[in-house]
Amino acid sequence: MDAVNIEPSSKTPKVCLDSSQGVFEIEGRSIPENSTEFYKPVFDWLDAYIGSSNSETEFNFKLEYFNTSSSKCILDIFRKLEKLHESGSNVTIKWHYEEDDEDMQEAGEDYQSIVKVPVELVMMEE
Repeated sequence: MDAVNIEPSSKTPKVCLDSSQGVFEIEGRSIPENSTEFYKPVFDWLDAYIGSSNSETEFNFKLEYFNTSSSKCILDIFRKLEKLHESGSNVTIKWHYEEDDEDMQEAGEDYQSIVKVPVELVMMEE
């Protein structure tokens, strides 16, 4: 499976999806003009990955900020990971947030309460 690597911009996060590692990451700011369009390659890649996933999958979210439309796309990613988890794969989601960023911590807690897949909240010291 080909890896997906999207370089960050001032409005979009860095995305690294490489099945050879089994560790995936979205990092930075997510405020694209069209979130659905930006995240479409991620959705498509995850759909293909679910069919031939690794036994262990770790997905790291290291977002500084995201807008409302991105939050829906992030939830869609969580739902795809939940589907993978339900199929028997060992899936861990790590939601990273800065020590003093209560909004990002709460966002992680909200996602944690919505999906039936382990979501680990990881506080990063500045």
